[in-house]
Amino acid sequence: MTTTTEIHPVDQTLPAPRLLALGLQHVLVMYAGAVAVPLIIGRALKLPPEDVAFLISADLFACGLATLVQCIGFPGVGIRLPVMMGVTFASVGPMLSMAAAPDIGLLGIYGSVIAAGIFGIIAAPFISRLLPLFPPVVTGTIILVIGISLMRVGINWAGGGLPTLTKVIDGVPGAFPNPNYGQLPGLGIALFVLLVILALIKWGAGFVANVAVLLGIVAGAALASALGMMHFEKVTAAQWGALVIPFRFGMPTFHLVPVITMCIVMIVVMIESLGMFLALGEITGKKVDRDALTRGLRADGVGTFLGGIFNTFPYTSFSQNVGLVSVTGVRSRWVTITGGAIMLLLGLLPKMAALVEAVPLVVLGGAGLVMFGMVAATGARILATVDFKNNQFNLFVVAISVGFGMIPLVAPNFFKNLPHGLHPLLESGILLCALVAVVLNAFFNGFGGKGAAEADAAATASSAQHV
Repeated sequence: MTTTTEIHPVDQTLPAPRLLALGLQHVLVMYAGAVAVPLIIGRALKLPPEDVAFLISADLFACGLATLVQCIGFPGVGIRLPVMMGVTFASVGPMLSMAAAPDIGLLGIYGSVIAAGIFGIIAAPFISRLLPLFPPVVTGTIILVIGISLMRVGINWAGGGLPTLTKVIDGVPGAFPNPNYGQLPGLGIALFVLLVILALIKWGAGFVANVAVLLGIVAGAALASALGMMHFEKVTAAQWGALVIPFRFGMPTFHLVPVITMCIVMIVVMIESLGMFLALGEITGKKVDRDALTRGLRADGVGTFLGGIFNTFPYTSFSQNVGLVSVTGVRSRWVTITGGAIMLLLGLLPKMAALVEAVPLVVLGGAGLVMFGMVAATGARILATVDFKNNQFNLFVVAISVGFGMIPLVAPNFFKNLPHGLHPLLESGILLCALVAVVLNAFFNGFGGKGAAEADAAATASSAQHV
């Protein structure tokens, strides 16, 4: 008699052409966010264009490296789920402050990033111990807020960027209206992409449905090109190949306050990552226990450490791609491993990276509305398993936590008069929601034992099998 061991969908390998298409889909979804941070920091430091271009290449290379570490996994490192890693926006504010300080600069930023990576590696087991604090009422609320928070990103993509642009004039940053925001041609392209994706999801079958987002983006890019909205000047000017050299700008310097600040940012990043990992566990039906969380959070630290070495910034799991996993239903981590390899290649081939960058944001906007809405829907589905009838306290946990999570979205200046050092903690709606949900659940429902927490997680994961 022969016995067969069933391979979980997360660990299944797919045919190479399918892996390539699905991996490219993940890259297109995260690309705009991946290149934004090096652009912001490079311009704030007034680096020459060739150095800013190198920062982007280095970032793409490190994105791929961190993704491979997270998805392939090594002893004690890597959660082995379909995760794409990218630079966290939580680090932008502190790094801009460091960039403005003459005694810190870019090398001081890299020193703080390396120190934060080491801190993340050490702190991972302690952060993972928070798992019993995340029953379905908490995880469902956090995932719901993650989706709602991302909808702002998708809507702004569809609008053509941010409503206001930050420009530095005579050394003073100021906000100016974006003249391209909300233009009818861009909105029309975003709607076209959305309709193509929905049509492919409804009438496509098998592989076509799996790559509906990619095909929608390709169709949108073709339309934008035909309308003269897609420009290729940067593609023509970019080099075919370039090496990413560690410590290209010099040896990092270490300053106490920037290091402490970046370590605080790392705590924020790791708590957000914990929510992302739990969300992926629900979507893929793969149990995420304390050991898995430790490996995943430690990979955040390793990725950040590598980022500092390769001239870039702190890394975390990209929530945009969590939505893509939910939309496609493809749960294999080999897809994101392929995406990581593509990012590595783009970092070494600036011309190809420039071609991907040429895709207008409005094209990604149509796709973003689908993907990010699916994340919110996943949170709502998890909350549907929560007992609200016999335990009305759960209603208050959800209601108040969602309210706190909305503060940075609807009122960005709400906390402006609080100490500046607290801003990294207060400017993340996901983190605010997580903290409030954990505290309120503990207040109303107490701390469940390990067995209860694992039972809740198993029940929720079971319901996720149908996503």
